[in-house]
Amino acid sequence: MIIGVPKEIKAQEHRVGLIPSTATTLTRRGHTVLVQKGAGVGSGYPDQTYIDAGAQIIDTAKKVYAQAEMIVKVKEPLKAEYGLLRKGQILFTYLHLAASKPLTEALLKSGVTGVAYETIQVGNKLPLLEPMSEIAGRMSVVMGAYYLAKHNGGNGVLLGGVPGVLPGKVVVIGGGTSGVNAARMALGLKADVIILEVDGERMRFLDLTMPNVKTLYSNEANLTELMPTTDLLIGAVLVPGAKAPKLITHEMLRKMRPGSVFVDIAIDQGGCAETSHATTHLNPVYVKEEVTHYCVANMPGAYARTSTQALSNATARYVELLADLGLEGACKKQPALTGGINTRDGKITYAAVAEAHGLKYVKPF
Repeated sequence: MIIGVPKEIKAQEHRVGLIPSTATTLTRRGHTVLVQKGAGVGSGYPDQTYIDAGAQIIDTAKKVYAQAEMIVKVKEPLKAEYGLLRKGQILFTYLHLAASKPLTEALLKSGVTGVAYETIQVGNKLPLLEPMSEIAGRMSVVMGAYYLAKHNGGNGVLLGGVPGVLPGKVVVIGGGTSGVNAARMALGLKADVIILEVDGERMRFLDLTMPNVKTLYSNEANLTELMPTTDLLIGAVLVPGAKAPKLITHEMLRKMRPGSVFVDIAIDQGGCAETSHATTHLNPVYVKEEVTHYCVANMPGAYARTSTQALSNATARYVELLADLGLEGACKKQPALTGGINTRDGKITYAAVAEAHGLKYVKPF
């Protein structure tokens, strides 16, 4: 198979879809790997490392898309890339289609087979989403603490406090991978941490594994009650493949102290607050209801080297399966891959995406 790796064009996105070590494995198995010039530089992989791995360096994205049978990316295609996709081609990347009808329509029009990292599920795990959720969760506290500083527009609260001064309060909505990683980072700073969660078994697990974190059943009343004393609010809500629920209202945010910070990790799926809209690393924050909002849609891109390596650890074996066996063969070998197929031959093949846009769902096979 011919595998293409284009350079990411999203603002301040420095990750790359495939690293040289994976290219080595693929070329040794007889596959052709085409890497767009400069695609890996932002992650610390210059073109020569791909050449040494047996890959070919291609000047333009247009040539990569034109030749490749499978495109391996990090982020969803942008408008400039829509016309490069074609029927019969596999697109393997994060898609987050429930949050974007224009992208969904573009993939349907192209006929491309869109396989989304974030909807591949093994048991209760999302193995290709988890590495980025871990990084985003840890980042959320780093960014939140930064923007709480008075000179950054914050309320001036140091999350860890000092002897004789109470620590700041961090409230995390959602006890999944990103929420747990956010809580661990906040605990490391000695903040007062509360996780809101709806799953009783998950709360028991959190109580056993993180005894210094308080757990609270997640509902509107409990969240509203916490708002006046919360310094850093982190939205870590996830419904696999579906649009994030709007759990945080304007009224709730008005109860927070001016200069408090809200980090919306769920922004890739549309965000979990009524006030959320996607931002970039170039202009990461805005203020609504006197609360600083950090809603960067590709948070892990800030730490491209770590993120690329973590993502590749998770995706490499799936890339190899698809290359070796093709779509249907790979899905038979690893049935979880079927759950990743969001579009195929102009049809939506993932139920939550179809529901989000009011379109018809068709089984992938």
